[in-house]
Amino acid sequence: MARLTWHGHSCFMLETDEGTRILFDPWLEQNPKADIKPSDIDDLDYILVSHGHFDHFADAIPLAKRTGAMLVSSFEIVSFAQTQGVESTHGMSIGGGHRFPFGYAKMTPALHGGEVAGDDEGKYTTMPGGWWLDLAGGQRVYHAGDTALLMEMQLLQGQVDVALLPIGDNFTMGPRDAVRAVEFIKPRVVIPMHYNTFELIAQDPTAFAREVGDRAEVRVLEPGESYEF
Repeated sequence: MARLTWHGHSCFMLETDEGTRILFDPWLEQNPKADIKPSDIDDLDYILVSHGHFDHFADAIPLAKRTGAMLVSSFEIVSFAQTQGVESTHGMSIGGGHRFPFGYAKMTPALHGGEVAGDDEGKYTTMPGGWWLDLAGGQRVYHAGDTALLMEMQLLQGQVDVALLPIGDNFTMGPRDAVRAVEFIKPRVVIPMHYNTFELIAQDPTAFAREVGDRAEVRVLEPGESYEF
C-alpha cells in the first residue's frame, strides 16, 4: 500500500508501494505546525514543488542538495534551483507530464501567485501548479497546491483516488469552494491541507468534512499522521 503522511501546511511525504519517497512542498524548518525538521529526513528520492512561495519551497533546495533527491517543478523554479547548486532536477510546465520510475506525474493548473522565494531579482517568476500522479501501483493522487477553485478541476473527474485540497481561504480556496472542488473531481478520499498554520487561515476541518458529506470520504490528519491506500 502507498502511504501519505502530512507534515503540516501543504507538506506531505508520499511513500509508494515500491518504497519510493516523494516529498511535496517542503516547508518544515520555520513551519510552526510541522512535526519534523528537514534534518529528520535522510532517505528521499523526489521533491515535488507546486510553486515558489516560501511556505512551499523554503526547504526544497537544502533538502535536494543534502539528500540528492531530484527536484521536480516548473522550468523556472528548477532553473533557479540549478543556480543554487541543485544538480538533480526535472523541469516541467502546466499541462505537461513525464513518466518517472514511480509512475506518471502531470503538472496541473492552479490560480495563485508566481513569486519564487530567494530570487531577489524576480528573474524566475513562474506559473503555480498542482500535481496529478498516476503511481505504478495504480493509485492516483492529486495535490492541488495553492489555488482558487478552477473549472479545470472537472477534467480530473473520476481520475483521483486521494485529493489533497487547501481549505484555508484568504490565500487559497476556502471550505465552501473546496466542497465544490470535491464535486468537480469526485475523488474517493479527500485530505484537507493549508489551514490552521496561521490565524489568517484558521478553519475547522471537521466542519468541512460535514459539508462534503457523502460526496467523498474525508480524512482529517494531524501533523505526523498517515493515510494508507
